[in-house]
Amino acid sequence: MPATPSARRHAPVTLLALLALTACGTPPELRDPPPSPTGAPRASASATPTPSATPIVPAVPSLPARTPPAPDPVAVPCRGTPSGERIVAMLRGSAGVLPRNVRITVRTGPLCAEGWQYTVLAVPGHEELQVVTRGRSGTPRLVTAGTDVCGVEVRATAPTGIRTLACDSPPGA
Repeated sequence: MPATPSARRHAPVTLLALLALTACGTPPELRDPPPSPTGAPRASASATPTPSATPIVPAVPSLPARTPPAPDPVAVPCRGTPSGERIVAMLRGSAGVLPRNVRITVRTGPLCAEGWQYTVLAVPGHEELQVVTRGRSGTPRLVTAGTDVCGVEVRATAPTGIRTLACDSPPGA
């Protein structure tokens, strides 16, 4: 029997509807899971889920462990080494900063922090002389001396206590 014009018009629509219904198959949530390798029984799509004994907690990204920052080292009076006299002797000797005939008085220090020392010297007729040295032994090494000792090495590598004295405080404070 030949197809009528009305049937020819509706055939593509009917065909598309049938293809749409048959092409998709069963939705994933209604399909049976694949068999487990241990042979455990499978849950059917019609079974109601049972709560697990262990609650499922969503993963929370962990933060890296933080150690509290170390307290800022404070400059404290040195325990005998180096002495103020040792700083003056170094400035008069190997450093060549002070002539031997100038009378010098230690006004502040030496103050120590992590192997660094800060000393303020009174020089008659001149501004106070600030001195920054470093070295753990009784023979400190001169870092800088003058009325402004806040140089690159002090700013970049000196411990906080020395850097504060050299860069942020008035001399002798």
